[in-house]
Amino acid sequence: MSMAIRGPSGDHDQHDHQHHGDHQHGEGAKNASRAFGWSIVLNSLLTGVQLAIGLACGSLALVGDALHNLGDVVGLGLGWGAERLSQRPPRGRFTYGFGRSTHMASLLNGLLIFSAGAVVVVEGLQRLWQPVPLQSGPVAVAALAGIVVNLLSARLFGHGHHHDLNQRAAVLHLLSDAAVSLAVLTSALVVGATGWLRLDGLTAIGVGIAVMASAWGLLREAIAANLDAIPAGVDPEALRQALASLPGVLEVRDLHVWGVSSSRTALTVHLRRRLDATLPSRAFLTLARQRLAQFGIAHSTLEVEEGEAGAD
Repeated sequence: MSMAIRGPSGDHDQHDHQHHGDHQHGEGAKNASRAFGWSIVLNSLLTGVQLAIGLACGSLALVGDALHNLGDVVGLGLGWGAERLSQRPPRGRFTYGFGRSTHMASLLNGLLIFSAGAVVVVEGLQRLWQPVPLQSGPVAVAALAGIVVNLLSARLFGHGHHHDLNQRAAVLHLLSDAAVSLAVLTSALVVGATGWLRLDGLTAIGVGIAVMASAWGLLREAIAANLDAIPAGVDPEALRQALASLPGVLEVRDLHVWGVSSSRTALTVHLRRRLDATLPSRAFLTLARQRLAQFGIAHSTLEVEEGEAGAD
């Protein structure tokens, strides 16, 4: 005998738990949307200021920082749009909704970050051979503004980005830009004190390489998410053992775990339990959902089959 149960729907307590979780997810989405909006505004203003000062004062490192900030604006726009799209309910052919759009945005963001870093490296190499006079004062001020704006923007996302790939991509954008601005600030001060113009090009190269390195990890994770890999932070062996340790379970098979969005994880599994199991089916399913919740899984389909030990 087997029965397929769609989680987390079920008893009244579970419904209340889901409602509370949905409320928290809604609040988190609202905060994320606000953070995306303000970050786009602040970085748009910063990009214009840095680009103007960088071109006027001859700092390639600052121009590279401005271009990276421009990539931030585009990337944040993609992330914001994906965040809003992921909140739309399922409809028509999109039975899972539009949560996967956050995975796509993370992938595009990673490509943007990596490309921006490559451009800065190439330009930095050219500047090594052809140093350009640099007005260090205005460049240092613009770089300092970059540090403040990017750290402030990253702070707006709070702690929610730790569990959301799309938001983490946005925060990575912002923190890497803050690091870029710090390098530009240091370079401008040293050039102003020593007159060593090639340092601007060397700084641009170092910044570009650091940006590309930070993007590589994000790209790997985003590609894995788009291929339905088990989300980072979910240990598949520990999850299998947690299900196998449920009362009366004889076998765990056909276990599949994937990200419906960058913040929601889904699971399907086939459990075979003893025919003479003493725990009632309703209590068994409630306990199973509680175990899954410990792994951050709230969307699950459990097929439970009752049979004798050793039976096929």
